[in-house]
Amino acid sequence: MENLPLNLTRGLLATSPIGVILFLMVGLRWGAARAGPAGWLTAFIVGFLFFGATPELLAYSQLKGLLLSLFVLYIIWMALLLYNVVNEAGAIDVISEGISGLTGDKTLQLLILGWVFSAFLQGVAGFGVPIAVVAPLLLGLGFEPVVAVVAPAIGHSWSVTFGDIASSFNALIAATGLSGLELAPWSAFFLGVACFGCGLSSVHACQGRRALRHSLPALLIIGAVMASVQYLLATRGLWNLAGFVAGMAGLVAAFGVTRLAPYRGQKSAPLKASKMGLGVAVSAYLLLIVMVTAAELWPPLHRLLNQVVITVHFPQVETTLGWVTEAGVGRKISLFGHAGALLAYASILAYFTYRRAGLYRRGAASTILSQTARSAIPSTIGIASMVGMAMIMDHTGMTIILAQGLSRLVGQAFPFLSPFIGLLGAFMTGSNTNSNVVFAPLQKSTAQLIGVAILVILGAQTTGGSLGSMLAPAKIIVGCSTAGLEGREGLVLRKTIGYGLAITALVGGLAWLITR
Repeated sequence: MENLPLNLTRGLLATSPIGVILFLMVGLRWGAARAGPAGWLTAFIVGFLFFGATPELLAYSQLKGLLLSLFVLYIIWMALLLYNVVNEAGAIDVISEGISGLTGDKTLQLLILGWVFSAFLQGVAGFGVPIAVVAPLLLGLGFEPVVAVVAPAIGHSWSVTFGDIASSFNALIAATGLSGLELAPWSAFFLGVACFGCGLSSVHACQGRRALRHSLPALLIIGAVMASVQYLLATRGLWNLAGFVAGMAGLVAAFGVTRLAPYRGQKSAPLKASKMGLGVAVSAYLLLIVMVTAAELWPPLHRLLNQVVITVHFPQVETTLGWVTEAGVGRKISLFGHAGALLAYASILAYFTYRRAGLYRRGAASTILSQTARSAIPSTIGIASMVGMAMIMDHTGMTIILAQGLSRLVGQAFPFLSPFIGLLGAFMTGSNTNSNVVFAPLQKSTAQLIGVAILVILGAQTTGGSLGSMLAPAKIIVGCSTAGLEGREGLVLRKTIGYGLAITALVGGLAWLITR
């Protein structure tokens, strides 16, 4: 694979698709369904005219993008289905009242759901599920729609690397050829720092500076528990369980914090009379947790569900400028073991649970399906166009041009930039896994070239990729879909981008100090 000559013009052209997306979503507040196609068209034109993309290359890149889009959309469609199943039964209101009964402190409610529970869900599910599930719950507690999406978007991002059975961390291992025991300490350290940053940022973003002081005891206690548990498990070879168990430990710690003096005195709203008990109301989410945990951690069931896998082999393609994309397999989709399939199973079981309890009106099934289909359309357009854009950029060398340009621009300050490269990869593809696959080898090579600690750089890379989850339009779309914010994803991105860059800068600063 040849390197493309790097110059200012080529660097600016490579930046243009992302620049268009940011300008339209952050500057003009366009929704993803409008901004995504504009970014895709920019990448298509620039790739064809200036980066030597051939019709064959563009066609294969879009077929690969279609496969990745289906992987993501499978989750979005089924997350929307689960939400509508729960909402149509009236369970969202009951769950919200139950959390109010646990604590009437709005800041603690925000932390428990947006920071702790979303991290737990990331541990058991993955792509976008935490935002899709938590946003409606926060809405039910009376939080504004933008806040309901921003809190879990920021709050869950620190847990992405070791979440979903550490899929992103395993990608880091595969891409670098280094062992997990070598990579785990610095990765877990930086992610532990990010854990506190995400908790603080979610409170500040949603409730302002005044709430920070009040939330500090809860943040320190819960954050210390989650970061420590994740570090201990990851560095002892149990990285596949690190995110899941850290989230579970955080939930236990959060329950204890509600009994502390600063929060114990808060008055809870009285529960409204309801024929639905809290246990029945939360049954959909309990079913989801049991389903995902069993599917991932019980080997016989895991093997059974993952017997049917859609796999597509793509040939090698090359631009007229000599940039080669090697032959390989696109994103594999396990038809019955995918996170979207597990959401579907939970949705079906929850529907029959609520129906047996007499919680649905006549025609509920039709209403659920029509609402799901209607809200899925803008999400589908946004995801498909942005993933297609990312694939064009990857297959024409634009992605690598961006990373190389940034690394050469900063020279010996490269360690500070390292997590930003990881963040860029996650922003473009919506996946820390993809970010690690694309950029970890580049980061490793650059660290060797300039003589800095490789393991520190790679830890910063995957941490930046995790934090990129709060900015990735593909994930923001997921949350907005279940919070009634379709077409207003730009508002959420405007709210999260400053915090994402600030926490990433903190990680970069630490990486720079450590490597000195």
